Amino acid sequence: MDPDRDLNPDTDDLPLRANTNHILVRHYVLDLTVHFNRKVISGSAVVFLDPCSRDGPKAEDDTGPGFVTVNESKDAEGGQESDVCRFGDVEDGKKRLERLDAEDENAQSSLSWETSSDGDFTLILDCCDLDVSKVEELDVSAVPAMSSLLPEVPSEGLGISFINLQSACVENLISMPSSKWKEKHRLLLLCSSAPAVPDGLLRFYRDKWSLQVRKKGVASPAGFPRALRIFYETRPLGGSVRWTKDQDNRVCVYTAGSPINNRALFPCQEPPVAMSTWQATVRAPSECVVLMSGEEQTVPIEDRDTLSGFSIWNYFVTMPMPASTFTLAVGHWHEVAAEIPPSLESGLIDRMVCGKTAKLVAGHGDWTEAELVSGLGSSSSEVVKRSSIQTGRGDQTTRSESAFCCSSLEDEGVSDTDYSGMVDDGICCSHGDYPCRFTEWSAMSQRVIPHRVFCPECLLRDAQMVLNLLPQCLAAAYTVLGVHPFPRLDVLIVPAGFSSLGMASPHIIFLSQSVLGTGNPGSGQNSLSLCGSRICHEIAHSWFGLVIGARDWTEEWISEGFATYLEDIIWAQAQQLAVQEAAEQSDLKALLRWRRLADELQNSEEALQILRPNTENTGQVSESGASMVKHALNPDKAFMQVHYLKGYFLLRFLASQVGEQQFINFFHLFVKKYHGQLILSQDFLRMLLITFPDMERKGLTLGAIYADWLDRPGIPKWLYERSAVWSQARLVEEVKAEVVKWILLSQSHQGKGRKRKRTEPKVNYKEVVSEQLVMLLELLLEEEELNVATVRALQRTYNLQNQDAEARHRWCELVVKHAYSQAYGDVEHFLVHDQAMGVYLYGELMLQEDPKQQALARRCLSLVQEEMDQSARRVVEEMVL
Repeated sequence: MDPDRDLNPDTDDLPLRANTNHILVRHYVLDLTVHFNRKVISGSAVVFLDPCSRDGPKAEDDTGPGFVTVNESKDAEGGQESDVCRFGDVEDGKKRLERLDAEDENAQSSLSWETSSDGDFTLILDCCDLDVSKVEELDVSAVPAMSSLLPEVPSEGLGISFINLQSACVENLISMPSSKWKEKHRLLLLCSSAPAVPDGLLRFYRDKWSLQVRKKGVASPAGFPRALRIFYETRPLGGSVRWTKDQDNRVCVYTAGSPINNRALFPCQEPPVAMSTWQATVRAPSECVVLMSGEEQTVPIEDRDTLSGFSIWNYFVTMPMPASTFTLAVGHWHEVAAEIPPSLESGLIDRMVCGKTAKLVAGHGDWTEAELVSGLGSSSSEVVKRSSIQTGRGDQTTRSESAFCCSSLEDEGVSDTDYSGMVDDGICCSHGDYPCRFTEWSAMSQRVIPHRVFCPECLLRDAQMVLNLLPQCLAAAYTVLGVHPFPRLDVLIVPAGFSSLGMASPHIIFLSQSVLGTGNPGSGQNSLSLCGSRICHEIAHSWFGLVIGARDWTEEWISEGFATYLEDIIWAQAQQLAVQEAAEQSDLKALLRWRRLADELQNSEEALQILRPNTENTGQVSESGASMVKHALNPDKAFMQVHYLKGYFLLRFLASQVGEQQFINFFHLFVKKYHGQLILSQDFLRMLLITFPDMERKGLTLGAIYADWLDRPGIPKWLYERSAVWSQARLVEEVKAEVVKWILLSQSHQGKGRKRKRTEPKVNYKEVVSEQLVMLLELLLEEEELNVATVRALQRTYNLQNQDAEARHRWCELVVKHAYSQAYGDVEHFLVHDQAMGVYLYGELMLQEDPKQQALARRCLSLVQEEMDQSARRVVEEMVL
């Protein structure tokens, strides 16, 4: 397989260059400093390497067409000036990299690096938008604490070579058992500060998508250095890092991840199979809070050594995960304080107990429990720095005293069915050795993990909704799926320019402000649904997407389809709905998703509609381990939901074949078997077919599922048939009846003179839930004409400007379609504050060819273009400019 052949990575496919079949990064130690004045993160990444083949000839390097390379006039041994960025030549290196990004390189430049290698092995890391200044080999044997891991030297003979000594040290270190993870991390951190070996500077260059490193005379992975330190600096416009301002207009930065993941944050191996652990030290201005993927809440310390006014934050993980899951957010965040009882919502939220807030441990001040609950000292600079928590990992002591909201909910009876009994002390993990929560008795009974919510100060009141919903959502997820894979959870309300409604990473969830209630009277109960279901979606990713990941990133449905399916089950559990009520809610949501999917498939190219675009080649890579993520850089794909929706419907179809409750039970067993691993579609489907053999006897084979659902564009026959059933569900029929009332009202106004005074007919409109309101607005959007009086009455009846973002989006579409100028302010507010959802609304404003609407689109773009997500901005600018 040649992943580079006939592909254009600049416009379509994302290259994964790392040669993971030759050598793997087992651990990263990051030392980073955040510079808001220059919009860069500087520092170093230390990588601890493990060759995949101990001996044998040098494998062929994957440096085919598509590489952007540099000219090298002479071999480095000659000491001549070279166009290879080497030996810390920072300024010249930056100039060269700027030139390289601006020019197309010719074939000779690629040959130059190839022919100068003299057969040397090349380490290839995924890298983009980074200025690398130096790469050096570390002398880990010089670290005194490593003496216990040094190999024994025979009493006779010549002893052990320096290269073998270094290799043995690192190999002994990374293979330490999970029971000694704390000592292992301490040694890894010490080794990251080890001196460079004599003449340890390594040759390297960076092209558009990779960093490549060689050591003179080393011809195979087995002889390559095991510990490297890479000095680098991010770029202000790097694709993985977003520099912007929060809702308080204060500077912040967070990792955007998609679509190029973390390669613009640090040099790494991005193929999913390159699972590793990491630890990071982050220096940031003292007034800022640093949130990151890490197993413990960190307590910042003042940086007294190098930087005035900076604090140091330390995080680590012990579970090996793909580098793409690493997440960082630095800003002037404030922690949302628990309120007891919750004062913002009624109905469901009144039934949700935020739990007891424990007293602070000794040395954390003289706050009383009442002061904590009422929010005293709730800003993150105080609460985070004055409280600490340990979360029970391996040999670590667990504490309950913290400023976290730690509801147990053990006595609330969240559900009549509890699958926790299916987990027993005989569990056998199939993954590699790490401190696994699935084998910890303390984790097995932890229905609600410690959690916090952060946001800008201006959103503290609105974000209270998230903190109030989290305990019930976490407990419901535990009921459905079992042990929480991670020991804690932070939730951050990200800036308005965030590109989606949410993003899940280990230990941290990003939520868009669009999922929050408006905070205005009238939003009430309906505002809970979008927020609660989105929280459940992101929590579900802890199991599907994080602790169980896709081995081939083109199979996004394994993450997004599963989370979309599970969000309904978990949210219904969180609401404690009766079986019939949950089924009716599920059918209504299914119909809404069906309409969205049908519309998307009518307006997209077929190649983007396939859930398994690599078909039989799914999971295959080149000889070196490099590959391409098909369509990952296609600008249209970023706004498509086919992997969410079609994947969701596939799971609904499978549940219909075996029974929903049995299907949920199977999820629990699947997680027990595959946690900590990467999977392909067939892993899930084969286990399902084995567990339910009647499916195959009825003709539902693996090949049939591929053919109908995964390998073809379009909509399977079952979905067409089932959608007709959903359209006749009770909640849908109620909506249709209301739509008829509104159409009749509009018709009653037609043909009447403008000056004639008329009395509007009295109509009794039925109260609807949030999903019903969205359906009602969608059906009214299909009407060619609605007069102004009807649109005005619609707005007043349902208080549309104060509904959740899904309803407000449809309301804005109605406003645009019928040129209801009195509500153009609602459209502007939506485009400014709900940027992730408003992209295509710009297109509708421009298509109407109404000068006022087009001026509105241009004005809104001018207000938000600096903070807007880069991909979204490009799409909107094409529509508007």
